[in-house]
Amino acid sequence: MADKKPLRVAMIGYGFMGAAHSQAWSVAPKFFDLPLRPELAVVVGRDAERAADVATRFGWESSATDWREVIRRDDIDLVDICAPGDTHAEIAIASLAAGKHVLCEKPLANSAQDAILMAEAAESALAAGVFAMVGFTYRRVPAISFARELVRSGRIGTLRRVQANYLQDWLVDENAPMTWRLDKTRAGSGSLGDIGAHAVDAVQFITGQTVSSVSGTLHTFVAERPLLGEGIGLGGTASDERGTVTVDDSALFTARLSDGALASFEATRFATGRKNAFRLEFSGSTGAVSFDLERMNELEFYDGTDAAGERGFRRILVTEPEHPYAAAWWPTGHGLGYEHAFSHQVRDLVLDIAAGRQPEPSFADGLQVQTVLEAIERSAASRSEWTTV
Repeated sequence: MADKKPLRVAMIGYGFMGAAHSQAWSVAPKFFDLPLRPELAVVVGRDAERAADVATRFGWESSATDWREVIRRDDIDLVDICAPGDTHAEIAIASLAAGKHVLCEKPLANSAQDAILMAEAAESALAAGVFAMVGFTYRRVPAISFARELVRSGRIGTLRRVQANYLQDWLVDENAPMTWRLDKTRAGSGSLGDIGAHAVDAVQFITGQTVSSVSGTLHTFVAERPLLGEGIGLGGTASDERGTVTVDDSALFTARLSDGALASFEATRFATGRKNAFRLEFSGSTGAVSFDLERMNELEFYDGTDAAGERGFRRILVTEPEHPYAAAWWPTGHGLGYEHAFSHQVRDLVLDIAAGRQPEPSFADGLQVQTVLEAIERSAASRSEWTTV
């Protein structure tokens, strides 16, 4: 790889997503033959000590605290935004203006207004050969990509029904401390934007249809939580003070898709016992496909054209070389994990940049999902039966 042109990356943010992205940038070129050589140039965060620690642990060349200085550097080719949602628009727009490719974590922004500005900036940068992509990483789970192939090739016939549930339980304890994800000014929304956005994108990605109208409700179960005390996350504890939760704990909504199918969605971080159950089911006139992220190497497929006595959901282990992305990894039956989708994201992004083509999902795609989220919020606020996206 030494003779390949480098793609030098600056990552903004070093938390949970920063760790996942760091591993992906390091691992992807070891398993995929990439036309460019990713180099982990600098990780940026507000806390200099923690940023330096992340740089050491994950193999970044250096660390910094001022992202504005970093994007002005001539030796940076791509900016990877893993910071909270309230920072996305400013960093992405400035990075694109500086001629840097951008990978931005989902949801694209905290509002459709910011997402519009980001999509416009990406469109302008495209003319100069500068690309932007939003990180809906679950598209790159092999079983989800394979479900897309089955649905779009007509294996389940005419799509009629979709169910998409994203269920977690990490907020069930009412004394779990406040985090930035519970502050609307930082996160934009709660379960709706954090995990509901994944459900909306996955349904549209798999079906090729868009959400055209919605009817939804949002609810907050725990209105106050302990504030973070000194050192929280580094052995500290929650303080005695309590802060106000300003986002939804649970989102329920129904949707009409552009070609007539009906869909139901649930996104919550209050599903007791469900750790990361992202469940998708697509029912058509001649078959069905079902997926659960907690069994992420499996897909269930029902073929309604089988003889009546032989019909039933069958389990497909999505680890064959013929399945999306799988050939680059382990022998058949040796499953992949959560982190592999991020390596697949790097693979696809680098291939697209090198080929001079728009990576997907684009900022325009991210904007479209944002408009769906805002339509759900409008529907919930007005208690209207249906709201047009």
